[in-house]
Amino acid sequence: MRSFFLAIEGVIGVGKTTLARLLQPRFGAEVLLEAFEHNPFLSAFYADRARYAFQTQIFFLLSRYSQHQEVPALLNRAPLITDYTFAKDSLFAQLNLSGEEWEVYRQLYTILADRVPLPDLVIYLRADTDLLMLRIAMRDRSYEREMDRDYIESVRQAYEQYFSAYTLTPLLIIDANELDYVHDPEALAFIEGQVRTALGLGVHQRPLPQMEITSLPVRPAAGGTIQQAEAGPVAYFMAANAAMGRLGNLMAGHHGPGERDRELRSALQETVQGLKRLAAVLGVEWDVLLN
Repeated sequence: MRSFFLAIEGVIGVGKTTLARLLQPRFGAEVLLEAFEHNPFLSAFYADRARYAFQTQIFFLLSRYSQHQEVPALLNRAPLITDYTFAKDSLFAQLNLSGEEWEVYRQLYTILADRVPLPDLVIYLRADTDLLMLRIAMRDRSYEREMDRDYIESVRQAYEQYFSAYTLTPLLIIDANELDYVHDPEALAFIEGQVRTALGLGVHQRPLPQMEITSLPVRPAAGGTIQQAEAGPVAYFMAANAAMGRLGNLMAGHHGPGERDRELRSALQETVQGLKRLAAVLGVEWDVLLN
């Protein structure tokens, strides 16, 4: 598999890091995670944004720049997935800074941004503010416990506006309200297939400047019923194709005998299930295909 640089973006709590870690083994990728917890001003910023915005933003800018200097070396070893883009820094700065502080930040950002490699593809995870607040509460980070809902809503709106006119790289927009890629293997396989298509990996299709994904079936809470979202045959084909791509990568890879057998069995089962679902959507009986 050729090397590529994939970045995942979205508002605080949307699930960027989780998706990066889930996609990592499917692409045999390195993962570069944002070191936000190393920012010594973050807790103070959430308590008093006006007072600590400049210190917080400058620290993030330099930290993110430093991390992105590792990208070329990492790409020499394997594909790379990050849970943020360098460009997000400016988005947050515009929300939190003004006057001379914004001007100082803007000049420094402009100098550094020209020296940062762009991703081959950006995934934007979109979610409603209610879901974002729920996930922030569930992960229960100490400095986020007093997170202001109005601030998260302003960040969400800023992301929506930013990506509505985004042209820097190819872009996938994924509705995190609908796709439960944590608990639903089919949803994760669907996302993997979309990424492979956009990057031209295992699919004879050129990268697209922008793709917007609807959804697949959503897994309900325990005891509920599965609601079918509007996903046509192409979506199911992409999910099956992603499973076959994973199977092919495992067959070509180097694993220990026991590990390889387990992973191959799992990938083969996922491929067969994907093909069965595709056949059902197309109205073709699976048994007929086997004869």
